[in-house]
Amino acid sequence: MPLRRNPHPDWVLEQRDRLRYRIAARRIEKGYSQDRLAELVGIDRRTIQRIERGERDVRYPDLLLIAHALDTPLADLIS
Repeated sequence: MPLRRNPHPDWVLEQRDRLRYRIAARRIEKGYSQDRLAELVGIDRRTIQRIERGERDVRYPDLLLIAHALDTPLADLIS
């Protein structure tokens, strides 16, 4: 994957960190393993791991599916 010409500003990285922590926290609250969440969303477990570790930005369609699987409004995850 090519590198970005301009790195993300700090505020974007902070928002990404908040999002990944909210996803992980909500997953744990629901009692789901990363495997179970991945199964519900239809993506690979490694993708969930990478999202929660901040190694990968979550794609919008996947974010919608994650919010649905966690029975959480999208706004609650991203706000």
